[in-house]
Amino acid sequence: MSGLAEIHQLLTAAMTGLTDGRAHAERAKSLLGDARRALVDAQAKADPWLPTQLDQADEGLDHLLTRLAAADDLVSGYQSRL
Repeated sequence: MSGLAEIHQLLTAAMTGLTDGRAHAERAKSLLGDARRALVDAQAKADPWLPTQLDQADEGLDHLLTRLAAADDLVSGYQSRL
């Protein structure tokens, strides 16, 4: 296999991994939203208690999704220049 073909194959594998990672992170974010709604609905009051970890996890997933999108852009850009 030529070096260029191998690089294309590895970049394609990286893109697949990024896509899978993004899908998992988006699913986790969706589940966090479900958990938030369940806590609020269960308490049924104007100012429900929510664990601080819920906001931290939500922010962490937003950061992860941003980083995955940036990595996807970098790999796509590199691949398109080959």
